[in-house]
Amino acid sequence: MKQSLSYYITLLVIKLKGIKNSFSKDPINVKKIRKDDVYSQKSKFFRENTLSVFKVSDTLITEVGLNKNSPNLIIFIHGGAFISGPAKHHWDTVKAIAKQTNHKIWLCQYPKAPENKITKISANIDHVYTQAIENYAPDKISLIGDSVGGTLVTTLIQRLNSKNTTLPGKIILISPVMDATIFNSEIESIDPIDPMLSKKGVLSAKKMCAGTMDLKNVMMSPLYGCFNNFPRTVLFLAQNDITYPDQKIAAQKLIEAIRRWR
Repeated sequence: MKQSLSYYITLLVIKLKGIKNSFSKDPINVKKIRKDDVYSQKSKFFRENTLSVFKVSDTLITEVGLNKNSPNLIIFIHGGAFISGPAKHHWDTVKAIAKQTNHKIWLCQYPKAPENKITKISANIDHVYTQAIENYAPDKISLIGDSVGGTLVTTLIQRLNSKNTTLPGKIILISPVMDATIFNSEIESIDPIDPMLSKKGVLSAKKMCAGTMDLKNVMMSPLYGCFNNFPRTVLFLAQNDITYPDQKIAAQKLIEAIRRWR
């Protein structure tokens, strides 16, 4: 498939910023990775369309929307290998969604590793969802998870199902990390061509987040959990992403779960 000019420009920017090099270290340099974090936006769009800023547990939420009375909510869980974020492109995504939909968006700045472990991070995501369903009809709620944000959204659904708790109407997973062990043999051939991530750095970040927990624990690796009874799920995957091989397995598990349900 022919790639667009913007695709090649994006690859050039990623290369010039040295993101791949940063994700090729063990231990990963958390301080360096966080240099690109953007904790708030002061542009005209966000000054005019930020509806509120509030905390749920230890998660800071920026609520954005063009229609303050919208009944529709998107909970946006950003990526960043559990150790960083949000970055500028996450804010840009929120802006684009707000401009193209009638939805309100909660950009969630959840606690990060290594200062916090996956148990606390996951508990924060649970609290955010609980707060959401107290104020919005569940079928009007969508969750978007980018990279490890996709991990957090997927494991949230698995926990909700295990407790028979009401599910959101839809989830959107963007290159979700499904297996924190990064053990899939297909990853070896993708590692050299992934423009951003490297197995070494990603695995280092995952270990920082897991602490003493086994990386195969479903809280870190939803691939080993249950995919029954998921809400409508949209997947956006990239073939040159080292997490792609595990995403294919997860997609197949979702398909098989749907077939069993029918």
